Amino acid sequence: MSTLFCCGEIRPYRPQYLQHEAKFTRFMAWAAYPKDVTSEKAEVNLAELNPSFAVQLVRQVNYGALESKRYFIPHDDGFMEISENDLIQANFQKLNSYKNFKCEGHNKFFEVNIYQKDPVNQHHWRANLARPASTIDL
Repeated sequence: MSTLFCCGEIRPYRPQYLQHEAKFTRFMAWAAYPKDVTSEKAEVNLAELNPSFAVQLVRQVNYGALESKRYFIPHDDGFMEISENDLIQANFQKLNSYKNFKCEGHNKFFEVNIYQKDPVNQHHWRANLARPASTIDL
């Protein structure tokens, strides 16, 4: 198990109200420290679960090394962790909607991104940034 955030003292960095504010609020309320999440995740079928969105949580040293990139989908009364490959297979795309958080005490920076199923590109074989042409079997 590992905590998603380093402590309960993270603060918004350059806060803004966004179109997807409710999704950020829902995730941050669930993920609040000391939330422990098992980092072992089984492959899931997002077509069966049909989540309305996914969240990427990036954790890194402020202006330093990347510590983790984790992905979550809403599930039951909370969220469940999934893999990046699950998002790619389900054709999810990163939206231009993110929030940043910072912990001064631990010198950590957190970025929270929202992903949604791509309504335009329904063909899984198409090359895009999430699924490069080199990974396509024809």
